[in-house]
This record gives sequence, C-alpha cells and structure tokens, in this order.
Amino acid sequence: MNKAHEIDSPDKITVSAGPEAGVASPTAISTGACKVNEHCVGDHWTVGDVKLLARLIAIIAMGQAKHAARIIVDLQPAVPALTIDVLRADAKQRLTVTGETPEKQDAHRWHRDGLIFEAISWIAARQGAAANVLMREPHISATTQGLDGLMIELDEKGETVVRATILEDKCSNDPRRKFRDEVLPAFRNYHAGRRASELVAATSSLLDGRIPDEAVMEAAGRVLDMAFRAYRAGLTINPNHDSELGRKALFKGYEGLEKITGAQRIGATFLPPSELRTWFDEIAGRAIAFIDELGEDDH
Repeated sequence: MNKAHEIDSPDKITVSAGPEAGVASPTAISTGACKVNEHCVGDHWTVGDVKLLARLIAIIAMGQAKHAARIIVDLQPAVPALTIDVLRADAKQRLTVTGETPEKQDAHRWHRDGLIFEAISWIAARQGAAANVLMREPHISATTQGLDGLMIELDEKGETVVRATILEDKCSNDPRRKFRDEVLPAFRNYHAGRRASELVAATSSLLDGRIPDEAVMEAAGRVLDMAFRAYRAGLTINPNHDSELGRKALFKGYEGLEKITGAQRIGATFLPPSELRTWFDEIAGRAIAFIDELGEDDH
C-alpha cells in the first residue's frame, strides 16, 4: 500500500509510508523477568502501547502475522499490507462476540479472547526474538487444533537448531486450573514423545527455505532431543497471582517435566490493566475500530 492512512479516532495518530510517522518504536507488550522458583523461570507481561497492540491484533486477525512481524522487528508503520474489504470483514467477525443465547455468547467470548491472547503471546515473543529465531504464526481461528506456538532458535550460521520452545497459552479467570488440567498434560504429551511427529513436521515447515532441503529433516530432528527443548506456559492472571508466592503456587507441578533444567521451564504471566473480560472486550473494540477506519480511508 503506497498511500498514507489518516486514522481518525480518540487516539488519532497519523501513519505514513515513511520512517518518521507512526513508526512502531514503542513496544506493544512490556516484558520483564520475574522470579518463580528453582524449577521455573518467570516472564511478566503487561500492556505497553495499547494503540500499537490493538493495531497488531487487527493485522494478525486479517491474516497478516508475517507483516506484523516486520512491523515489530523493522519498526515499520503499523498498518496492514492488504486492506481488502473481505479481509477487514473477516477480521471483524473474528473479533466480534456473537451467539443466539447468553451461554453461546459467553462461549464465543472465551474463544475470541483466547485468539487475542495467543496473538499477545506471539507479539511478546516476537519483540524479544533475535533474527535467527523462527516462530509459528498465531492461530486466527478458534477451531484450529494442534500446537499453540513454536519457537525455533538457530545458531549464528542459521544452520542448526539450538533451542526449540513449545508454547501453550490460556486465557482464563482460573489460570491455576488451566495450567494444572490443560497446559501440563499437553506438555507431558510432548515430553513423553507422544506428539513427536507433529513437532518434527512443524519444525521442518519453519525451516523450509531457510536451510538446504537435504538438511531440513536432520535439523528438525533436534527438537526431539531434550537438551534443546524448552516449554513456555502463558497465562492471564489477576493481581492475586502477581507476586513470587502467587506465581510459585500457579506453576506448581512444572517440575514434573523431568530431565530438563529450570531454565527450560518458562512461566509467562499477563496482567491486564483492568478486569479480564472487560479489558479483552476493550482491546477487541479498539482493533475493530482501527479496521473500520482503514475502510473509511480507502473510500
């Protein structure tokens, strides 16, 4: 897209196709290390630039995560590469809660919020990733099954896998239950090798085109070696868990993934600025407003 976009909203900023305006120099998610215990290292997330975050969520919902990564890494203007009507309509549908009954609306809201949180997790990881880190794009459909996320770190030559991090993200008012009953069982399956073929397939897909074809499978096979394996659980939390003691209780049981070090078990927590359901409604609304404004500008 060659022309500039003038976005009219209460948070109006001008985004031009140049380095001096609308550049994503702030971070959408503020991240920092935090203490859990000897079995797990902590990563703490809070909202940084909420306008940038809403724009990135909208761009991801429009199926353009690869472009969102360029915005984050190269500090490009935070606008989508494609603003076709059908893409905007599809993204708005994904971000809008629907349902014929309150029960169906509630279920759909949790699906919608889960997709948004997966995007937040991906943004947080992408912000801190080096150029030699490859990441699986976040899901944009609530019905998509399989890996929540996968990060592959290559050596300096870009030829050998030196770390593979499996990501599981859960948006919930009860993060302890989600970690105990859903995240840990998923991690145990990977740890026991029950989803080995899925890991190899996902890794080889990420490596495709980055290293010679004949070397892809050998490199992908390293994700099965526990020496190069890591796990990251990403959870929404409330203030009760936002302390060393709270995180220790939250991630209890992580040590059950044996034969790896504490540094290979990562506990990431996201503390929304307000009540969880309210805030996710607000960020979805901001993303939808941005999508609407793109359409107004195109006409």
